[in-house]
Amino acid sequence: MQKANQVVRVLVVDDHQPFRNFVGETLQVRSELQVVGEASDGLEAVQKAEELLPDLILLDIGLPTLNGIEAAHRISMLVPSATVLFLSQENDEDVVATALSNGARGYVLKLDADRELLPAVESVLRGQRFISTGVTGLSATPPSE
Repeated sequence: MQKANQVVRVLVVDDHQPFRNFVGETLQVRSELQVVGEASDGLEAVQKAEELLPDLILLDIGLPTLNGIEAAHRISMLVPSATVLFLSQENDEDVVATALSNGARGYVLKLDADRELLPAVESVLRGQRFISTGVTGLSATPPSE
């Protein structure tokens, strides 16, 4: 958990530059969130995480060279203090469950990122789990009959 007024160092990992730009612009509204690096593939994500030691890593799943789930697993071993939050278009409950079991604190669907990214970041930095409302099958309440 981050202390008040402490800068949170963020690594943004996505293979699409426009989406990385969107994430950076979205995070700018919170002065304590500082993007310290970007990566466009899974191997680069692992390397930059080890080099930059970010507090928070926003990570896509569908990455070239090494998928985000494997990258998260490697990062959690190299930089155990980093908090991983997945940002992905994949909403299959098995993929989401696998992502969360490989060291991630949260999962945001890219389609919902405009309204859920900042609340998700706040939640995971407080040590809470966050799962996008658009993810089916993993809600906190059972589906209605």
